[in-house]
Amino acid sequence: MSEIVSKKRKIWFSLLTFLILILLAGAVYLNSLLRIMTGYAAKNLCSGVFIAGREPAEFESTDLNFFPISYTKNKVNYSDSSVTSSFLWRRSRAIDLGEFGSILVNRSVEKGLRDKDFPTLEGPGYDQDSINWPLGNIIPDSLTGIDREVLASISDELINKNSYGGNAFAFMVLHKGIPAAEAYKPQFCENSLFLSWSMAKSVTNALIGVLAGQGKIDIYDKADIDEWKDDERKNITINDIMQMQSGLRWNEDYGNRSDVTVMLTCKNDMAQFAYNQPLEFTPGTHFEYSSGMANVLTYLIRKCLNNDSLYYSFPYTGLFHRIGITDAVFEIDPSGTFVGSSYLYAKLRDYARFALLYQQDGVFNGERILPEGWVDYTRRPASASGGEYGSLFWLNGKEELPSAPTDTYMCVGHDGQRIFIVPSKELIVVVLGYSPKGSMDFDKLLTDVIGTIEEESN
Repeated sequence: MSEIVSKKRKIWFSLLTFLILILLAGAVYLNSLLRIMTGYAAKNLCSGVFIAGREPAEFESTDLNFFPISYTKNKVNYSDSSVTSSFLWRRSRAIDLGEFGSILVNRSVEKGLRDKDFPTLEGPGYDQDSINWPLGNIIPDSLTGIDREVLASISDELINKNSYGGNAFAFMVLHKGIPAAEAYKPQFCENSLFLSWSMAKSVTNALIGVLAGQGKIDIYDKADIDEWKDDERKNITINDIMQMQSGLRWNEDYGNRSDVTVMLTCKNDMAQFAYNQPLEFTPGTHFEYSSGMANVLTYLIRKCLNNDSLYYSFPYTGLFHRIGITDAVFEIDPSGTFVGSSYLYAKLRDYARFALLYQQDGVFNGERILPEGWVDYTRRPASASGGEYGSLFWLNGKEELPSAPTDTYMCVGHDGQRIFIVPSKELIVVVLGYSPKGSMDFDKLLTDVIGTIEEESN
């Protein structure tokens, strides 16, 4: 009898232990989800309020109005430029550092960042309102070859009536380098700053290009990462990283707890988190889109320049100010590295200017910014991408744009940020806003815009 009782006790003890372990594992997993959830809300609301100047209620009703983020409780503190977001027992806090953006912090990180002696970023040295487009804001009225009245109708359908789906905040068209259409929702204007999301990757392409033109980076060299030197990752080149063919394990699922959501909401050093991933494939043989790799690139830029004052000024002096981008904010992570995957704030016209740099083969306002051949390299399909990806730019693999010209290439950002460059039509189209995946018909929009281009008579 005692043996039976003893066996029952062991069974019950085992079951209880198993149940406790399940509950503990569930609690740990739930806590990590809550951290991602509140971190996303705090970081993005902080940037939206203190960088973009948006009203908290308006931002929450659009950019944060989706499950489960909409259930967070958010508090904006204007006295110390911070946002706290909470749900159940989990709280996340973000602070704004002015020129260096908004950053998720804990107590020790916050003190270090607030005490850090960041350099003062110098201005561009010119007044945009007094000089001509594209460097300035005086736009010529000499545009020909495109029906501006029909474009205005398309703008109205897109911005005011949401006829193409989604929720576009801002829209711009350049034809032959000259603005042909520009439109904003009422709460935005030409001075508004908009989040790039993954369009920042394409900007990172340009920063690498500038350094390559200066002879400071060779993209076909092995990446200079100490943690890779004693294993097979040592064979990964900068080019492999830029083409998303590093071979490192990565999960880019924004709808769950994944590598990208953990990196953006839970990691103080985003590049380190990315380059510490294990190797799954031989470098250069497998395409895996990875926001982590873009942050590895901004880390490599930091390592190349080997001086934080130079590093923090480089995006501005090396690129932005040379192409008329004067008010952009390129955000850093808590370790001080630019978040090249996701976090650039810039004006609608700035994104159009950036595209113009590529449409003009790396030349802007008569000055060569990117080395000869760089744009061709950018548009060359990565070998394992199935023709859909170049170097930190998407190509027209026809999935999203079945009707568009085959030479179309684009900057693509989360929630519907798009820059389309169509060389054969001398056309640039920029769409910014909050349009979750699949909600906007970009193919129809681009087709309609192309339809406004007038055929040249012989």
